[in-house]
Amino acid sequence: MTEEIEEKQPRNISEIISIIEALIFVADEPITIKSLAEVLEEDRETIEAAIEELRGEYEQRAGGLQLREIAGGWQLSTRTEYHEEIRAFLKTRPSAKLSLAALETLSVIAYKQPVTVPEILEIRGVQSASAIKTLLDKRLIVARGRKETVGRPMQYGTSKDFLIQFGLKDLSELPSIEDFEDLIQ
Repeated sequence: MTEEIEEKQPRNISEIISIIEALIFVADEPITIKSLAEVLEEDRETIEAAIEELRGEYEQRAGGLQLREIAGGWQLSTRTEYHEEIRAFLKTRPSAKLSLAALETLSVIAYKQPVTVPEILEIRGVQSASAIKTLLDKRLIVARGRKETVGRPMQYGTSKDFLIQFGLKDLSELPSIEDFEDLIQ
């Protein structure tokens, strides 16, 4: 009895690109290059080249979707210039799910992380306990350990969900403080 060993046929780049597009489409959160490489059993360089090719196709087409690097992974999203029409179709209004206090607290954490509640109080000038709780409940921030100082207060930083919600590749994409200073002058 002879056993036939089925040898895996190498995929061409267009097939790899198509599979990557399908995987990114069905993923419920940004999918990493590492995950794509494992699923496709391809090396990282091949996956990176395929993603760049796919991203270029979306840019060249200039359609309603774009391929974006968000929170360490890749995701298909609608183009920001079409958000008003999408909201109208979905009959939704711009989401104002965070209070001004929560937004201010989130801003302080995003720019000063890791940061403690007393440090946030010093910057904002008001108590932030309920805003911290709201941000933790919405998983926009996470505890980052305790500060080695008197009382060992908890330190907070932004989460992966923060990057996803705000469509950021990483924290370097936050606007600079100087950009805000230019706005108020």
